[in-house]
Amino acid sequence: MKTLLSLGHGYSARALGRRLLAQGWRVIGTTRTAEGARALAAEGVEARIWPGEDLPFAEATHLLSSIAPGPAGDPVLAAHRDAIAAARFEWVGYLSTVGVYGDHGGDWVDEETPLTPATARGRARVAAEAEWQAIPGLAPHIFRLAGIYGPGRGPFQKVIDGTARRIVKPGQVFSRIHVADIAAVLEASIAQPNPGRVYNVCDDEPAPPEDVLGFAAELLGLPVPPEVAYDEAAMSPMARSFYAESKRVSNARIKAELGVRLLYPDYRAGLSALAQEG
Repeated sequence: MKTLLSLGHGYSARALGRRLLAQGWRVIGTTRTAEGARALAAEGVEARIWPGEDLPFAEATHLLSSIAPGPAGDPVLAAHRDAIAAARFEWVGYLSTVGVYGDHGGDWVDEETPLTPATARGRARVAAEAEWQAIPGLAPHIFRLAGIYGPGRGPFQKVIDGTARRIVKPGQVFSRIHVADIAAVLEASIAQPNPGRVYNVCDDEPAPPEDVLGFAAELLGLPVPPEVAYDEAAMSPMARSFYAESKRVSNARIKAELGVRLLYPDYRAGLSALAQEG
């Protein structure tokens, strides 16, 4: 039986897991809490609480890690590097971020662009990618994800409750990706592995964040949120760090090599579908 061991079986990994379970796969997923384990079990996932419980690397044919690095590096590899190196997987995937590219002033980047992260989180991801790639014989597929949205994760609630603000920083653009398209990319890679390959996972249209919020308000028939200049906006350090980088991320490789056709090629298609789903 095809068996996916999913480390950090969260929002994106669960979207993939549901597809694989429907095809008869066995899916083992980790979570940090008993409540999370119950939620995974309700979806048919064999839940493991980690850190804590043993992980069945030898039983898995496929391995996916979605766990972010910490100050000391990748926690999965710190605990289980030898077991991962000793296992024999048909496919290994690591979910990273387009933050590894840093700031490019709104210019385009692709998988061959040098990694020059502008934030501590981006630097940690570069180091984690290198840690996974350094394991002899593993050759993980690296997926650099853009900003993720989808059911339960999007701009609508802030627009509805009146807390949304259209923060304007001239020249600022972000790339995005609907969670269903992340699952489709991962599924396509599993079907045609290319060990060691790196893929950007994003839609076709990088866009200013204020445009996305404005469109969300229009879909809801609500007033467009007010504009706030970036220099005057009150933001958390985490939120402000996102604005330290502006780039347009190319998704040409997932189309050319994996044959992916995005369900939601831009934010308008994705948000319109979410609005219809309620």
